[in-house]
This record gives sequence, C-alpha cells and structure tokens, in this order.
Amino acid sequence: MKANVAIQILPAAPNDQEVVRIVDEVIDYIKSTGLHYYVGPCETAIEGDDLHQLMEIVERCMEVAHRAGSPKVSAYVKLGYNPEGQVLGIDEKVTKHHQ
Repeated sequence: MKANVAIQILPAAPNDQEVVRIVDEVIDYIKSTGLHYYVGPCETAIEGDDLHQLMEIVERCMEVAHRAGSPKVSAYVKLGYNPEGQVLGIDEKVTKHHQ
C-alpha cells in the first residue's frame, strides 16, 4: 500500500444526533469503496495504492455529507504517500492497542 488518508468530516448540523447521522452516511460510502479502512472516534483512515483514488474519495465524502443534509461541510484531511515504496498501514499502527 502506497498511500493513506485520514479524514474527519464536520457537517453543519443542528444537533449531535444529526451530525452522527450524516457522518454515518459518509462512513457507509467509505465502506462501499472496498478499500481497507478504520473508523476512529474522530476520523476515519483509508488506505490504498492510488493517491488519486483516495483524493476522489475525500471529495466524494464531502458531497455525501452535503447530500445527507449538511448545508456546508468542513473536513480535516491527513495524507501519507510513498510512490517508491510503502507507507505504514492501519493495522501496523493500531492493532497492538486493541488486543
């Protein structure tokens, strides 16, 4: 795996329940991509070999949140990319902490 992204979607919503509902729709979209992902309490990490595909997913996450009812959407995004090799993966980073 050559790239990973962590995305935190921050929908504009009137209450916490609506924020969770919108974010859940975004996570459902991420699941549908077929890529390996990990949902954390503040962000979701996604990994793959194609940086462009991951950037398209980030854009689509924003669109999904908007269509789910958020009039405006903010996101925090972190990227890791190594076109010549591998990046440290989700499992390598977190598995030891969940045993």
